[in-house]
Amino acid sequence: MKIKVRVTPRSSRDEVVKTGDDYVVRVKAQPREGKANESVIKLLAEYFGVTRSSVRITSGLSGRNKIVEIRTASA
Repeated sequence: MKIKVRVTPRSSRDEVVKTGDDYVVRVKAQPREGKANESVIKLLAEYFGVTRSSVRITSGLSGRNKIVEIRTASA
């Protein structure tokens, strides 16, 4: 499945919040050297109960708005 994600780096806590059909992901990591993206992948993998390798950012690597593909066991 593909989802739309809005990322907020340098947040006070790590969390995933569903807003309608989209998601807001807040991460403590800074948006440098891919650290925020790594945190987003880790959080979404935990949220959906899949491995990190099942989560892939397909669009928006350098922006706040991203499209993320999540491969689940049923897909």
